[in-house]
Amino acid sequence: MSLKWEELWNYRELLYFLVWRDVKVRYKQTAIGVIWVLFQPLATTIVFTLVFHRLARIQSGDVPYEVFVIPGVLLWGYFSGSLSRSSVSLVGNANLITKVYFPRLVVPLAAVCTGWIDFAVGFLVVLGMTFLYGVPLGTGLFFCPLFLLLATLAALGAGLWLCALNVKYRDVGHVIPFLTQLWMFLTPVFYPSDFVPGPWRWAFGLNPMVGAIEGLRWSVLGSSFPCAPVLISTVVAFFLCGSGLWFFQRMERSFADVI
Repeated sequence: MSLKWEELWNYRELLYFLVWRDVKVRYKQTAIGVIWVLFQPLATTIVFTLVFHRLARIQSGDVPYEVFVIPGVLLWGYFSGSLSRSSVSLVGNANLITKVYFPRLVVPLAAVCTGWIDFAVGFLVVLGMTFLYGVPLGTGLFFCPLFLLLATLAALGAGLWLCALNVKYRDVGHVIPFLTQLWMFLTPVFYPSDFVPGPWRWAFGLNPMVGAIEGLRWSVLGSSFPCAPVLISTVVAFFLCGSGLWFFQRMERSFADVI
């Protein structure tokens, strides 16, 4: 079963509408609006610094811990938010799905694209922290979008599996918070990758967010390029996204009847 790219392209205006609707709904009737995008990674970084650096004594080499951790916090926030939104996106748009025909893939795709706006705005905090601490930016700064794309593939792949399952089994909605929390501890968000013992590095690299976060840190902070983690994570992310598309298309015909 092949993906109908032309049909998906014809519904690009619906994709734009769903993304823009999600952004407006999220910050509607909030007191500080889009400033939440800046506040959340900053507050998380402060808490991680107090707990994991000051109390647990996790070190970050020559880079101040706050500057080391914030790229990972921002990208993880994008990934976890995209995964959560895409996993429940079909059920959340049940009225739309049961009334009109359109490629159902547009719904979870819009859920992961929505987070790009937050990431772009939140990246100002990363730049501000490096400036504040006097850390020179890495020469690979312009490659940041590639690692955001890698995280997007991982979120979309996992989200396609979970949203298709969630249509039939609503237990999935209860599993997602636990899954994202567990996944974060298996991702180098608040610790460096060399914190993991050598014999376990290969299994650690199977997590597609390992290469995405290590790659983003390289882009922002410089140091040596994490070739092996990025390569392994890219292969795993493409496999996860491809298998997610395959499973989503197998289940797609029954969505309107079951949802």
